[in-house]
Amino acid sequence: MFFTLIGAVILIAVFFGYYYNKIIVLENRISNAWAQIDVQLKKRADLVPNLVETVRGYMKHEKSVFENVTKARTAMLSAKTPQQKVKAGNQLAGALKTIFAVAENYPKLRASENFLQLQEELSGIEDKIAYARQAYNDSVLQYNNIVETIPGVWIAKSMGRKEKPMLKIKEVDRKPIKVKF
Repeated sequence: MFFTLIGAVILIAVFFGYYYNKIIVLENRISNAWAQIDVQLKKRADLVPNLVETVRGYMKHEKSVFENVTKARTAMLSAKTPQQKVKAGNQLAGALKTIFAVAENYPKLRASENFLQLQEELSGIEDKIAYARQAYNDSVLQYNNIVETIPGVWIAKSMGRKEKPMLKIKEVDRKPIKVKF
């Protein structure tokens, strides 16, 4: 009887330890995935001044485009929470898409080596952001599966852990950008 009780206590401790560690590891993966997104958002924001300077000489009549890009970049750099950064990052991406759409009307700009290089760098960063968001959501999915299913839900509750939100793209951000002159 005594050994059975000791065995049960050890089994429960091992069980609790396993799930406790799994939850901590998954939280760390989520933090890492967010950090990767943050790095790419910062890289994109850092490229914007170069892009604006390259484009400004060609697009003298497109003042509102530059204002929108500048506002979006400022919002991106001043955002504090992940939600604010995602929202500002989406605004910046939209403003940059507008620049590229307007650039279609400037053949010399489109042929500029500087512009093409910046456009390629931004495209690469956008791909990395998309991949990092996917990795983040995959990590959140694993975490949420543990903290929402039995027996992990009991351990998570004792740790004060709850499910985490996934990064989602708003319906507005899915629509193509309309450029008006």
